[in-house]
Amino acid sequence: MAQAEDTDDTDFSFRLITTDGKARLGEISLPRGRIRTPAFMPVGTAGTVKGIWLEDVRAAGADIILGNTYHLMLRPSAERIHELFGSLHAFMRWDGPILTDSGGFQVMSLSSLRKVTEEGVHFRSHLDGSAHFLSPERAMEIQALLDSDIRMQLDEVVALPASIEAQAAAMRRSLRWAARCREAFGDTPGRAVFGIVQGGVEPHLREESVRGLTDIGFHGYAIGGLAVGEGQELMLKFTEFTADLLPADQPRYLMGVGTPEDILEAVARGVDMFDCVMPTRAGRHGQAFTRFGKLNLRNARFRDDTRPLDPGNPHPALGQYSRAYIHHLVKAGELLGQMILSLANVAYYQQLMAGIREAIAQGRFEEFREKTKRQWREGLPD
Repeated sequence: MAQAEDTDDTDFSFRLITTDGKARLGEISLPRGRIRTPAFMPVGTAGTVKGIWLEDVRAAGADIILGNTYHLMLRPSAERIHELFGSLHAFMRWDGPILTDSGGFQVMSLSSLRKVTEEGVHFRSHLDGSAHFLSPERAMEIQALLDSDIRMQLDEVVALPASIEAQAAAMRRSLRWAARCREAFGDTPGRAVFGIVQGGVEPHLREESVRGLTDIGFHGYAIGGLAVGEGQELMLKFTEFTADLLPADQPRYLMGVGTPEDILEAVARGVDMFDCVMPTRAGRHGQAFTRFGKLNLRNARFRDDTRPLDPGNPHPALGQYSRAYIHHLVKAGELLGQMILSLANVAYYQQLMAGIREAIAQGRFEEFREKTKRQWREGLPD
């Protein structure tokens, strides 16, 4: 087990506490609070973690949530949030840290009409077709108006599979945009900006991206351009490849990942931070994540099942409501069913992260990893 020394930075700091293999236990400190890593960030796309009171998100164990620049710039607008409340935190009534993404992924995936140039992206809103322009400078301006604690550079995302030429062009444009984002961010006390590694599934492009970003200099680095169609095996391979290239004394964030298994495997490969819409999206579709695997509460087999989702679990959403009741709510289309399952999933993800952190601290991460995967496979005995 390797030990690391503390860093000293009064505005933003990352402390690597210990490692167990490549798994890392750390802590990010910001004026609005600390983030225990490995960390999962519930996604609050449009100023809400869908279907859950933020007090319950905090009580479940989340230190930080994610806000989405694209959605907030379109509705209600960053300018309106800033003018009325001063920050996204006050708007949402969340007093902890918030990470905002740049909006680049949503521009690429949601906008039916878009044109990427060196200056930025011209696109039309998926809401009403109105024209917008997102440049690196504008992306940083929006995040500054929202006063988020961790801000992401604007990057160009390419869905996989794609040609090497397309991956290279997007990566190099992302590097040029990274330099512009870093300059626009400037010196903002108490806030941080992360660069995003691109390069698809080409090792030499990933290496070039990391070199370029570290030469620019960021507070942390995200592994982007994965979980976009390449499959789990390649995703994990290039997560590990990229993490090995990144500075050991700065946080590593794997964007948009993922399932509990993906998170567990990525922690084993050196990742510190995660986000994904999956916990709440799955909850809205009748699915629950538990210590004993994934449950689809739409299935008729739960109609007479009086057990809770996760017997013995101290969290109310996981340990108190019966599967029969939740099955009834889901089949009846009652919103409460979606709310219970969404909260149960967010709580389970936070319990998983707490278990990971404890295992790394005790030097038994591999034991925890294997036990957790075995429980998922075997399920809860009938």
